Amino acid sequence: MDLITSTDALAAACSRLASHPFVTVDTEFMRETTYYPKLCLIQMASPEEGILVDPLAPGLDLAPFLNLMNNERVLKVFHSARQDLEIVWNLGGIIPHPLFDTQVAAMVCGYGDSVSYEQLVNDLAKARIDKSSRFTDWSRRPLSDAQLAYALSDVTHLIKVYEALEKQLNENGRHGWLDEEMAVLTSPDTYRADPEEAWRRLAGRMRKPREIAVLIEVAAWREREAQARNVPRSRVLKDDAVIDLAVSAPRDAEALGRLRSLPSGFERSRAASDILAAVERGLARDPKTVPAPERRRLRPNSGAVVELLKVLLKAVSEKEGVAAKIIATVDDLEAIAESDQADVPPLRGWRRELFGEKALALKAGRLGLALRNGQVTVTELPADFAQAPAN
Repeated sequence: MDLITSTDALAAACSRLASHPFVTVDTEFMRETTYYPKLCLIQMASPEEGILVDPLAPGLDLAPFLNLMNNERVLKVFHSARQDLEIVWNLGGIIPHPLFDTQVAAMVCGYGDSVSYEQLVNDLAKARIDKSSRFTDWSRRPLSDAQLAYALSDVTHLIKVYEALEKQLNENGRHGWLDEEMAVLTSPDTYRADPEEAWRRLAGRMRKPREIAVLIEVAAWREREAQARNVPRSRVLKDDAVIDLAVSAPRDAEALGRLRSLPSGFERSRAASDILAAVERGLARDPKTVPAPERRRLRPNSGAVVELLKVLLKAVSEKEGVAAKIIATVDDLEAIAESDQADVPPLRGWRRELFGEKALALKAGRLGLALRNGQVTVTELPADFAQAPAN
């Protein structure tokens, strides 16, 4: 089984693949020691052939691959595409389009929230995947025949999985639902790592504008440093250290040295002066301009409404054969519990028709949930029932 290692061979292969209406794509990568994923192998297939590309081969130009990913006439089929798309974005600043993600399609077609690729291959392609090579080091050369066979099977089996799901989507009229999901996956905003937004996942229970202001600056510095050095964030500064810096806001090397979350002697490092400068920038910010963490405080009794909405979501998901998490998230349900006009996906488009209208009706007392024969059923209630006062 040969690996493509030259630009000419890659160009010829991509030219052949471009003559087909769709191509299946997968990648193998490593990111344990880097900020950006290190691309180690590219797999592609058409109904006529499967190819393997060695992106680590000396002198190989991936431009033909990127051109294929940017070819609007060819549908690109991935399974669980997000990380693969991030790699293509990092390589060439493009996102493969048009796109079909079989993981999302499977959720739309009723295969549940977390169906595995192996299960889809088993059910739809009537094949089994040898998983023995899944966790191998893809950066080491030479790659074994077993590794190459495993990698190629991912995209060859994906052809039948795609064809089966495409057929189901056409039959159940849900292709438009998938298109909405693909719009999110193909948005560049999904893959831009903005240092100025890095603080949000660390804010936790912080309330004080002063702490959040310092957190914004320190987290942004760490993100830029990790990107510049291409190392994981934790190699620059661990999360608990970033949080400690935000809370304690040290203003000199001595205060830095007293933080137990920082390594011994850190206060004498080059990074120490950068961090102290970041702390000062945070402290200098006008508290009125500091953004608040995205946190919703539920009103009294809203928690019970959310729990009822969860039951409704589960019932609708099972009845309609659509994965619950593609219809609504817990955050969505909390927003609906707070407001009938919440700007959330379940109150727009196909989700509103499928679930959102029922959620609003449940809140208004026009819909009831009952347990019959061990199953939750959804029942419309008489208009006078909704208006009756509670006892």
